Amino acid sequence: INPRLVYCALKGFLPGPYEKRPALDEVVQMMGGLAYMTGPTGRPLRAGTSVVDIMGGLFGAFGTVLALKQRERTGKGGLVESALFESVVFLMGQHLAITAMNGAPPPPMPERVSSWAIYEIFTTADQQQVFIGITSDGQWRRFCQFFKQDAWAADPRLASNNQRIEARPWLVPKVAELFRRYSKDELEKLCLEADLSFAPVARPQDLFDHPHLLANGSLAPTTLPGGVRTRLPLLPFQMLGWRPPLVRDPPEIGQHNDEVLAEIGYDAPAIAALRSAGMLGPKEKP
Repeated sequence: INPRLVYCALKGFLPGPYEKRPALDEVVQMMGGLAYMTGPTGRPLRAGTSVVDIMGGLFGAFGTVLALKQRERTGKGGLVESALFESVVFLMGQHLAITAMNGAPPPPMPERVSSWAIYEIFTTADQQQVFIGITSDGQWRRFCQFFKQDAWAADPRLASNNQRIEARPWLVPKVAELFRRYSKDELEKLCLEADLSFAPVARPQDLFDHPHLLANGSLAPTTLPGGVRTRLPLLPFQMLGWRPPLVRDPPEIGQHNDEVLAEIGYDAPAIAALRSAGMLGPKEKP
């Protein structure tokens, strides 16, 4: 093997007693505490996307880049390993730290005590769900100003965030009642004017028409296997003002078999022999 070769293995577990166990995204979400922290007590719930599969791939890519950088100094490549279980454990780091600092484990996220008094999902007059967060004393004052709540602004029981947290049992229902007087669009306009955190509760399909994504081209036209046309997300970063584009559409199964085999030294007769022996599927058209 070329000693400069850098290669990556994406696994369920890093070396250790569980290394040979089978693993899937949902398996490690349960094993690593993510499902417990996502659902209410007694009802562990997997995250709403394959977050661990994605994280495992990302850490594999990071590790590969670091190995390539190290090769520049040492001249040596080697194996990079990234694992699903350890990726979940990395995500649980904040909860492990909280457990150590507080002397008690945190409850699942749906039952947590928020660090801010107003940090909730609310229902609007037109029956839409929105999230609104008021996370500083300055934001509280602006909220009271823009929503014309002078009495709350002057109430000494609500002067600081800690006091407002203590007042949550009666304050949050009153704020919810206030927000129910407004439509989603009216609430969004007022919250943006007051510089408050605001978000509609969106579904994935709503992203196709999201004005921000339409304006900056974050969803790239793509052809899926089978010829289905759609738009899918680009990588979520820019470098010096440059956004990495879509390089190629997702391939059909086996579409690049011949090209990959040729790159590692197989000539056309050898590839044809593999195909005749049933070791390769039929050559797919791009």
